[in-house]
Amino acid sequence: MRKRYLRPSYDLPEIYLYRTPIDFRKQANGLALLVEQELGHSPFSGALYAFT
Repeated sequence: MRKRYLRPSYDLPEIYLYRTPIDFRKQANGLALLVEQELGHSPFSGALYAFT
């Protein structure tokens, strides 16, 4: 059986680090909304967003 790992592709356009602590109970939809409202970016742009 081949192992698969969750990792981004090597051709990421940008990587963003959101350093303000967040509530991870927001899940994917809440984090996508944060990317749109707080950062002014599209969550579908292909960029990688990391949260603390």
